[in-house]
Amino acid sequence: MKEILESQVLSLVEKPARYLGNEYNSVHKDWDRVSVKMAFCFPDVYEVAMSHLGLRILYGLVNEKEDYLMERCFAPWVDMERELRKRGLSLFSLESARPLRDFDVIGFTLQYEMSYTNVLNMLDMAGIPLLQDERDETYPLVIAGGPCAFNPEPLADFIDFFLLGDSEELLLEVLAQVKDKYLQGKMKRGDFLREIANVPGVYVPHLYDFKYSEEGTMEAIVDVTGTGAVKRRIVKDLDSAYFPTNPVVPFVEAVHDRVMLEVARGCTRGCRFCQAGIVYRPVREKSPQTLQKHARLSIENTGYEEISLTSLSSADYSCIEQVARDLLNQYEGDRVSLSLPSLRVDAFSVDLAREIQKVRKTGLTFAPEAGTQRLRNVINKGVTEEDLERSVAGAFQAGWDAIKLYFMIGLPTEREDDLKGIANLAYKVLNIGREIKKKQNSKGTLKITVSVSSFVPKPHTPFQWEPQDSIEVLKQKQKYLKELLRDKKIVYNYHNPEISFLEAVFSRGDRRLCRVLKVAWEKGCKFDSWDEFFNYEKWLEAFKESNIDPELYAYGKRDKDEIFPWDIIDVGVTKSFLYKEYERAMSEVRSYDCRYEPCSGCGVCPRFGVKLDMKGEHDEVTG
Repeated sequence: MKEILESQVLSLVEKPARYLGNEYNSVHKDWDRVSVKMAFCFPDVYEVAMSHLGLRILYGLVNEKEDYLMERCFAPWVDMERELRKRGLSLFSLESARPLRDFDVIGFTLQYEMSYTNVLNMLDMAGIPLLQDERDETYPLVIAGGPCAFNPEPLADFIDFFLLGDSEELLLEVLAQVKDKYLQGKMKRGDFLREIANVPGVYVPHLYDFKYSEEGTMEAIVDVTGTGAVKRRIVKDLDSAYFPTNPVVPFVEAVHDRVMLEVARGCTRGCRFCQAGIVYRPVREKSPQTLQKHARLSIENTGYEEISLTSLSSADYSCIEQVARDLLNQYEGDRVSLSLPSLRVDAFSVDLAREIQKVRKTGLTFAPEAGTQRLRNVINKGVTEEDLERSVAGAFQAGWDAIKLYFMIGLPTEREDDLKGIANLAYKVLNIGREIKKKQNSKGTLKITVSVSSFVPKPHTPFQWEPQDSIEVLKQKQKYLKELLRDKKIVYNYHNPEISFLEAVFSRGDRRLCRVLKVAWEKGCKFDSWDEFFNYEKWLEAFKESNIDPELYAYGKRDKDEIFPWDIIDVGVTKSFLYKEYERAMSEVRSYDCRYEPCSGCGVCPRFGVKLDMKGEHDEVTG
């Protein structure tokens, strides 16, 4: 296979380095000396996949075990797919160029609903039947995990089983079961799937049956296993958890091509639209000592010149200023810079701004989310206009000229003045920048980027009961904002509302959508998150031919006691807590963060035997 690729194929495709698989720190094991062979499949291109921290963690974790092997496989670009199909060649792993069908386990990470057609396309290119019930022992086990697995139902017909929660806590246990009970020939495929369902955190879809009413809503979930809802797995101590300090260094520049240090996992701010803030609770932080060690080894093993401190809200890490200052002092002489992802506007200081731009300025993104305080209270975004003014002033004073602001439209209870508020905040930030640059006599060119996404109701959130705005309404709101944001120093970006609509459909969907997904793929849908490939008309045809109304999923307002497809997944936070938060949202009442206030009663700590773990001044707070 490798010889054919090198002699016949790679010279014909764009960016052939995507497919070489011999990057620095890539792992190449003797195929015949390992018992379990797994392919990690990311249903998007190399540059996106290689930016994924989860891939780095699981790749290192599995390959550290002498008896296991993990190789990578990403969605091939259309030119490579064309050449492979023309020659009748299978989709292959990067490290050994072996066909995916040769592996024992194929594991997909589900980061985004609009990658689902790529999952089907990759299975088809590998010569593996799409439907789970058409695969026997001669085919690999097909598993999946990641954030979208918290509503696995739209992929239920295609995946043998799902891993829920922190996979580094679960995957090795699953592979041990595969080795000891399945690959030894002790069990047939069906028997093994019933057995693996006993492992905490494993969801086997075909062991559950769903009943629907005449109106199309769910009436009941029939649990053949008798074990009830499947609880996600949680890493309780991040300091002792596995972390890769010698990740693969990509040949092609990745979207995030740098050392990624995970400073914390989980967030208890309680933004009511945010799924990650629910399904990754509680907050667990790494100690500064662990981060220093990981930074040193990662820099030594990769040669990267940038360190990114990552988490759902990095500036909320209780030791952020200490860690930032120590890392910059340590690596300033080596010209290694520091960056933070999207920042809360109430958790940013001038001192921190000055620290992180010592070596080179990296981008700054603030996320007010909504244009007025009323709507920020509805969504529980506990920041004020004064917080934003103070934060951007600190950034401009520290030398930044370009700032990105992130908002959402279509949020529950949104009004016209909320949209006007987005424009007002953008102009306020611009004027603050102009005043500061004028006082500094700076010649830098100011640039304010306003990025606006459309609200998508997500499972396991207080807004899972709320409908999405129609495509027509979202377009009207986008146009209205465009008319308001006319200054040449303001760049306005917004998302395709048709894509947001489909995201909502699959986000709140059930397994009836499996046939829609299959028909859409058969019509040629793939790379649906890429504007140049997205074909909304084909999707509408697929829904019509499948006799499924997509508006039922995206636009339906749900009843309080309605059964959801994802109710079979127990993320730890109770449904009753989520509904109370929904009621507080409708009353425009804020809730508070249990890191700094008494326990909110979400349920995750006592029910899952975990606790809040903070390393800084608030470490006395418990859940």
